[in-house]
Amino acid sequence: MTHPETVSPPAPHSAEPDAVARRAHVESAESVLQRLDSHPAGLSPEEAAHRLATHGANVLPEAARTPTWRRLLAQFNNALIYLLLAAAVAAGGLGYVIDATVILAVVVINALVGFIQEGRAETALRAIRDLAPPQARVVRQGQRGTVPVAELVPGDVVLLEPGDRVPADLRLVAAQGLLVDEAILTGESAVAEKQTGAVMADAALGDRHCMAYAATWVVAGHGSGVVVATGMDSEVGRISALLRDVRVATTPLLDQLNRFARRFLWVALPSAALVFLFAVFWRGYAWPQALIAVVAILVGAVPEGLPAVISITLAIGVRRMARRHAAIRRLPAVETLGAVSVIASDKTGTLTRNEMTVCRLESAVAWARVTGRGYRPEGALQPARDADAEADWSALIRAGVLCNDADLVARDGDWQVVGDPMEGALLILAHKAGQDPETLRAAWSRLDEIPFGAEHRFMATVNQAPDGRHWLFIKGAPDALLTLCRREARADGAAALDQDAWTARIEAIAGAGERVLGFAAKPLERRSSPFRDLGDGLVFLGVAGFIDPPRDEAVAAVAECRRAGIDVKMITGDHVATALAIARDLGLAEQPRALTGQEIESLSAEALAEQVGAVQVFARTTPAHKLRIVQALQAGDAVVAMTGDGVNDAPALKQADIGIGMGHKGTDAAKEAAQMVLLDDNFASIVAAVREGRVVHDNIRKVVAWTLPTNGGEVMTVIAALLFGLTLPMSAVQILWINLVTAVTLAFEPAEPGVMARPPRPRGQGLLTRLLVWRVVFVSLLFMGVALGMFFFALARHADLALARTLVVNTLIALEVVYLFSVRISHTTALTWHGVMGTRAVLVGLTVVTLAQLAFTYLPVMQRLFETRPLGTHDLAWLAGVAVAALGVLELEKWLVRRGTARNDG
Repeated sequence: MTHPETVSPPAPHSAEPDAVARRAHVESAESVLQRLDSHPAGLSPEEAAHRLATHGANVLPEAARTPTWRRLLAQFNNALIYLLLAAAVAAGGLGYVIDATVILAVVVINALVGFIQEGRAETALRAIRDLAPPQARVVRQGQRGTVPVAELVPGDVVLLEPGDRVPADLRLVAAQGLLVDEAILTGESAVAEKQTGAVMADAALGDRHCMAYAATWVVAGHGSGVVVATGMDSEVGRISALLRDVRVATTPLLDQLNRFARRFLWVALPSAALVFLFAVFWRGYAWPQALIAVVAILVGAVPEGLPAVISITLAIGVRRMARRHAAIRRLPAVETLGAVSVIASDKTGTLTRNEMTVCRLESAVAWARVTGRGYRPEGALQPARDADAEADWSALIRAGVLCNDADLVARDGDWQVVGDPMEGALLILAHKAGQDPETLRAAWSRLDEIPFGAEHRFMATVNQAPDGRHWLFIKGAPDALLTLCRREARADGAAALDQDAWTARIEAIAGAGERVLGFAAKPLERRSSPFRDLGDGLVFLGVAGFIDPPRDEAVAAVAECRRAGIDVKMITGDHVATALAIARDLGLAEQPRALTGQEIESLSAEALAEQVGAVQVFARTTPAHKLRIVQALQAGDAVVAMTGDGVNDAPALKQADIGIGMGHKGTDAAKEAAQMVLLDDNFASIVAAVREGRVVHDNIRKVVAWTLPTNGGEVMTVIAALLFGLTLPMSAVQILWINLVTAVTLAFEPAEPGVMARPPRPRGQGLLTRLLVWRVVFVSLLFMGVALGMFFFALARHADLALARTLVVNTLIALEVVYLFSVRISHTTALTWHGVMGTRAVLVGLTVVTLAQLAFTYLPVMQRLFETRPLGTHDLAWLAGVAVAALGVLELEKWLVRRGTARNDG
C-alpha cells in the first residue's frame, strides 16, 4: 500500500556515502540528507537504480571460493596417496606397466570421488543464501513501498516499525518512542532509546543514539532514517570481514585421520623395507621380484579408499541433516556432532516458540486462565474459581487492543504478528474472548498517543468511543501504572486501590516466570494531551501474565538429550524467574539451577568451571558471557555445541566444538563463524543433527572397522607367502582390484536401534580403540588363513597359478562381503532377517560387486588384464561354503565380545 507525500524528491545526483557514514552521528539529519543528495521524500527509482549499480547490493558477500583446480589438487594431498604414487612409480620402473596403470587409476578415481562430493557440499551451502530475501519499507519519490533489502542504497529513506530488523546503517531522521535492541552488535542487553540529535564525534557505538545499525531490531516506537552505509561498509559488515580472516581449527576427525596416516607411514615403510631385505638376503628372491612383492604389500596395506569413503559418509550426513533443517558448513563438523555432550542454547525462538501468549488475567476481585498457545486465535478464558465466572474482562481486553500498534495477519493458514509480540498476544486474547480487534479499533478511533518510552515505561492512547466520548487507555509496567492510579475497577464500580495487595500479586506472577503488563483507563471530559490527563481519575483495570511457551518438539528433544547423556544449558537475557520456569517446563532438570550474568562476572575461570556443569540456566547474560561459559564447559572435557545469532556471539561460536548459527534471526557474521546453521531456529533440529552425527560416527567407525581388517588380511597373506618362501597368492594389480571393487555401502547405513540411548563418546577418543585393534588382528588372521587354505587347495587339485590366484581373489571378495554384513550391525547380531537383507545401498553394492567379479573371472579382456581364469561350479560351491562358515565365526566372535563387555560393565 502506498501513500503519496507532499514533498518532492531530489534531482538525481551521485552520492558519496563513505565520508558521510563516518561522521553521520556528528552531523544533523538535514546535513546528512543534503550531503547524500537525498530528501525526506526519498530517491527516485532511477537514481536508486543508478546508485545500486555504483555501490553494489546491500549484502555481505560470500567468502572467496577455492578455485576448482586447487580443490582437485587438494584431493591428492594425503600421505596415503603419496605412498600409492610411490608404489606406482616403482611398479612402472620395474616394467609392470599394467600394475602401475591400475594403481594410478585407483588414485585418480578416489580423488574424483572426493572432488565431486566436496563440490556437491559447496552447492548445498550456497543454496542456503537463496532463501526468500527480506523486505524493507522505504520512501521513494514521495511514495511508500517495499523493496528487497539487497536493493537498498545510500540515500534511501527507510521506515522503521516494531519488529523490523534494521536493514542498513541509518542516520535517523525521525524517532517517536523508538527503542532498538542492539545486543546483536554491541552486546548491551538493554534496549537503546533513539532520538535524532547529533552526538559527540568520539561517542561509542552504543552511545550513538541518532543511528540505527544494520542487523539490530526495532523493539518499540516508530522512526525513519536515511541509509548511510550498506553491505560490507556497514558496521556489521566490517566486523564480518574481520571474522572471515579467523582460521578454523582442525576438527577431531581430520586430526585423527592425519595422525593415523602419519603413524601408518612410520610402520608401513620400515616394515616394507625389512620384508624386502628378508626376501632378497634370506629367501634369495631377485631384487625386482622382491620389490614388486613389497609393492603388492604396500598396495594391500594402504586404505586408499578410506578418505573418499569418509568424505562420502560425511556428505550423506550433510544431506540427511539438511532434511532436518540443519545446514552443515564444514563437512567434518558432521562427525563432531556425534560427540556432543553439552548443548548450550538460546531460549527465545529456539527452545520456545517466540510467540508470546497471555496465560492469565487478574482483576481486583477475579482471575482467569487463558488456554491456547502461540499466535493461533484458538482458546478461551477459563475462570479460576466459580466466583470468577461472572467477571467482566471486556474493559481490560479493550484497553489491550486499543493501546496497541501490532497487527495480526493470516498467511497460508499460519498466523503471524506484525509488531511487538506482547501486543500481538493481546490481539489473540481478544479473539479468544469473542471480540474482533479490527472491529473494535474501527469503532474506537485513535485520536492521540504517547509511544512507549523507557523513562515512563508505558504506552497511552486517546480514543473516541462510539458514543462520541473520549477515553484514555494505558498499558505498561504494572509498578509504573500503580503509581498513577488511585482507584481499581470492581464489579460494582471503582474502589480505592490496594497497592500493597497488587504489588504482592504481581511479584507472585513474575515469580512464576510470567511477564506482567498492567492496564488502566479513564473517561475524559474533553480532548486534550494524554500527558495532561494522567492525573486524577485513572482506574487500574488489572494485569495480564504472558509466557513464551516452550516448543512442544523442544520438550521431546530435551528428554531425548537426557536419555542420551547430553546436558542442555539454557542461555537467555531474560529474568531468572522466567528462565527457571521455562527450564522446568522443558524438563532441563528436576530442580534446575541458575547463574546470572552478574554472578558469572564475579567468578574466576576456575570457579566458573567448577560450577558450570551443575547449572542448567544462565540468565540475564550478554553475548560476551557465552565465551566464558563455553571455555568453562570445555575445561571439564565437555564437547560443546553453542547457538548464537549476533556478531558478538562469533568468538563463542568459534570457541565451541560446534558453533550453531541461527538461520532466521542470525547475522551473516554469526553464520560465517558457525559450523552449522539452523534453518528453522528450532532446538529439536539441533538434537536431530546430533543424532545424525552419531549415525555418521558409527558409520565411519564401521568403514574403518571394515577397511583395516580386510586390507590387513591381504597384506598378511602376501607376507606369510614371503616368510615361507611360497609363490605370491595374488599379484599387486589383483590386490588393487580387490580394494577397488568392494562396496562402500557402509556410508549409507541408517541409525542402529538405541543410537540416542548411549552416552556421548569421550572427548579425544580415537578411531582405533582397543576393540577395533583386536578386530583388525582377528579378522586379518582369519582372512589370511582362509585365503592361504584356498590357495593350497587349488594347487593340490593341479590347478595352475592363474586359476589358484583367481580363486584366492574371489575368496577374499566373498569374505569381505560377509564381513560387511557382520560389521554393519555392530551392537547386535547380523543373523536376523534385517541383517541378512541389508539396506537398499547394501543390496545395490552387492549386485555391483557380483557383476564386477563375474567380469573379472569370465570376461576375456579382464582375464588378459588381470591374468585370471574361469572358475568351475565345484570351485564356486567351495567358495560359498567357506563364506558362510566365515560369517558364523565372525558372529561368534561378536557374541563373545558383547558377553565379555557386559560382564565387565556389570
